Amino acid sequence: MRLHRLEIEGFGPFLDRQIVDFDRFADDGIFLIAGRTGAGKSSILDAVCFGLYGGVPRYESGDKRLRSDHCAPDDISEVVIEFSTTAGRFRVTRSPEYLRPAKRGGGMTKQASAVALEEWVDETWVGIAARAVDVAGELDMILQLSREQFLQVILLAQNRFARFLLADSKERQSLLRRLFATERFEDVQARFDERRRSAEYLLEGRLAAVNAGLQQAERMVTSTQLWGEHELDQVSSGTTEERLEKLRAALERAQYHLERRDAEGAEAETRLTAADAALTTAREEQNAQQNRDAARVAMQQLDAQQPEIAAARTTLQRARAAEALRGTISAADRAASDREKAEVAACAAREAWAAAEVELEEVTAETLEVWAEQRTSQSGEWKRAAELEQNAPNLAAQKTDAETQAVAASELVDARDAERAELPARIAELIAQRDTARRSADRADDLDRAMSAAVARRDAAVKAERLREDLKQAERSLVDASSALDDAQLALTQLRRRRLDGFAGELAAALVPGEACSVCGATEHPAPAEHSDPISQDDVATAEAARDVAAKGDREALDRVTELKRELAVVDTVTEGRTAVVAEDELTAATALCAEAQVAVGTLADAEQALRETTARSAQLEKDRAEAAAALAQAREALALIAQRSTEAEAAVADARGPFGSVAERIAAVTAHVGTARALADALEESARRTTTHAEAVAEQELALDASDFDDVTAARQALLPAAEQQELDSRITSHTVQREKQRELLLALEMRALPEAPIDLGGPEDAARAARTAWTAALDAAARAKTTVEQLGELIESAAVEYAASAEQQADFAVLKSLADTIAGRSGNTHKMTLETFVLAAELEEIVAAANRRLSDMSTGRYQLQHSDALAARGAASGLGIVVFDAFTGQTRPAQSLSGGETFLSSLALALGLAEVVTARAGGIQLDTLFIDEGFGSLDGDTLDVAMRTLDELRSGGRTVGIISHVESMQEQIPAQLLVEQTDSGASRIRV
Repeated sequence: MRLHRLEIEGFGPFLDRQIVDFDRFADDGIFLIAGRTGAGKSSILDAVCFGLYGGVPRYESGDKRLRSDHCAPDDISEVVIEFSTTAGRFRVTRSPEYLRPAKRGGGMTKQASAVALEEWVDETWVGIAARAVDVAGELDMILQLSREQFLQVILLAQNRFARFLLADSKERQSLLRRLFATERFEDVQARFDERRRSAEYLLEGRLAAVNAGLQQAERMVTSTQLWGEHELDQVSSGTTEERLEKLRAALERAQYHLERRDAEGAEAETRLTAADAALTTAREEQNAQQNRDAARVAMQQLDAQQPEIAAARTTLQRARAAEALRGTISAADRAASDREKAEVAACAAREAWAAAEVELEEVTAETLEVWAEQRTSQSGEWKRAAELEQNAPNLAAQKTDAETQAVAASELVDARDAERAELPARIAELIAQRDTARRSADRADDLDRAMSAAVARRDAAVKAERLREDLKQAERSLVDASSALDDAQLALTQLRRRRLDGFAGELAAALVPGEACSVCGATEHPAPAEHSDPISQDDVATAEAARDVAAKGDREALDRVTELKRELAVVDTVTEGRTAVVAEDELTAATALCAEAQVAVGTLADAEQALRETTARSAQLEKDRAEAAAALAQAREALALIAQRSTEAEAAVADARGPFGSVAERIAAVTAHVGTARALADALEESARRTTTHAEAVAEQELALDASDFDDVTAARQALLPAAEQQELDSRITSHTVQREKQRELLLALEMRALPEAPIDLGGPEDAARAARTAWTAALDAAARAKTTVEQLGELIESAAVEYAASAEQQADFAVLKSLADTIAGRSGNTHKMTLETFVLAAELEEIVAAANRRLSDMSTGRYQLQHSDALAARGAASGLGIVVFDAFTGQTRPAQSLSGGETFLSSLALALGLAEVVTARAGGIQLDTLFIDEGFGSLDGDTLDVAMRTLDELRSGGRTVGIISHVESMQEQIPAQLLVEQTDSGASRIRV
């Protein structure tokens, strides 16, 4: 990373814009930032840190007043920094948050912070990000250094790198953790502690389950009295194995008891079977005895019913004989009834004919029929008049309709004349509407193009939002890819270091006694190195391949982010800064105007169509008016014809009506008299026919009685019975016969068994069966309890034994896990009390110390060497990251706090440079082309200052530029390239080259 240009305005002590061109010092390689104390030398480094990371370390714990106190309300506060990395050349413009006077209402308001990141592409600056979170994400990928790492390897600020030398283990661990991101090892320690606690909880739970199972089994053995001799006093004592052995012995005794109970149950079941068989036999004999007695009683009752059955048989026989006469008797009865009904109907018809008051010489069926025929013929002549009378209202309505049509035809002629007079004004109105619509429709094409442009802007705005979401996802993928690249680079570095560390062992493995060593040429090899950590070249090649794959993924992710940014810039050109909401609103307005123009186009067509229709209507009116006049003449002619027909119909109706109210009334009266005459004729004929039929039926009945056993009709009628009563008598007789035969057979079979007359007693057999069942139930219960005891006790013993066996394996696993967790956490057997994170940081610290000693040896002319110390701290304080100084003059180590001011500076400088090298390597081997040192060179004497200058001069190798902040005059003499920071008369500071 190389800084090219810095612009500061309204920041710290600088009011006016100050420009620092770092490229001017590239040839010199080293330059001095000089000035009086308080002039603002360190503020230059503050501006660099603020521009890249948005914060200044020395302001973080207090007032963050980055804005210059010399600024007026309208002055700006801004830092612009240009830098380059392997990814390209970039520019960051950043403004801090500050209070300014409000533009409205008075008082103060907060001016929000702002930041923008640009890249130099094709000879112009192209915007990449303009939000703080986006800029931070981009700079993380570009710089590949966190702020802590940047301050430790590029900006060596006042009191920072000396603090690392003099810090205790706890403070040094905090700094190294931030630099090397080793918090994950603390997470590993926490996860192992959690696993240890979980395993311990599970082990305790399993042991508790084993003990609970044993106690439950022992209580069961005690309650069932299964303990052996001398065991009852030793319950729950001894080891788990001993307790299991005693329980197994008790289980064998329980199984023996179960066998005894099963044998007793079988014997009880045999006795119960015999008792139940005896009881069954006694119950069968008692039942047969009861059936015999019941059969005797039934036979006595059936014999007593014999007289009644004989009488019923005689009644049934007479009823069946009378059944042959039922038809003739019924026919005579029906004929008599029909004759009486015909006579009654004839009397009623005579009375109705008398009421009609029609005079006939003789009233017979033949004379009545002749009179009816005559009246029917006469009424047919009146039907035409009745139809005319009935149609009179219709004819009147036709006359009214004709009058109405004549009036309507006259009104239509008048309406056509009126409409013809109004048409000229209507035509003029339509012409005006057409002209107005034509002016609006002429703008439709322009409005359509404006709407198309609004659609394009809206689509571009929507696409921009989608691209921003894709860009966020791509940036997250880039972060993941960068993290994977860092991990692969770290793994490769560690393998290379282990490969180098194992070279001695690898060479020693190839030594052969008596043959020359390929390194030193010696033929004797008294102490060859051990090859304890073999790393092959293939392992390194595999790690390099993994690193290359990760690097490719990182480049592809970066290309994806760049492509999305460029595509977003193109889309933003179309949107012209509009959001999707604003673009949608503009599209809605354009669509509304376009729709209005389209409506005007439709209105123009409607107006032209209406004008054409109105013009055509004018010509049509002339034709319609002539047709209406012709219709009026025709209507008047039809009215005259209907009036003539109405007069003729009225005359015909009056002639046919006679003395009645209407023709229909006269026809109805004659029709009623005809019906009465014909009804009387029919009734007279029916009465004569029914009389003849009755006489024939009586004669047939007398012949049938003569051929039967009955004396007269009355005797036959009394013997007749309904079919249901005959069926009932027949069923009763048959049932009595069947029942008597059945009871006789049953009684005969029971009498043959010779059963005792005295009632049979079941008391003895029932008592014996009851006693046998009680004994059998008791035996079953005892066997079931014994079986339950055996099963439950066996399950408890088996479960406890299985759990105990599993707990032994679990306890062994827990011992290993506990030992590992304690070792990682610095407890128990960890003699150095070092946690896993401290152990990893100690390895990093050893590399830092080794890198620092390569410079400190020259700077101290071989006297001092820094050493990593893992000695235990007093009173349990954090340890493992100590640094002591080895003094070659005394051959002893001593604390770093015992060094003088100059010695402390040289040691701190060497340690800071060594830390910068290691951090740079861990960050992926990035190139550091610019370095700043802000430290107290005034504490050095002349010789020591020369040594420090030689060391700094060596840092220029490879094109590196080193900036030093100091007010020491001798350094101003030695370093010609300088930036001078001085205060002006107004109190603000300025920078001169």
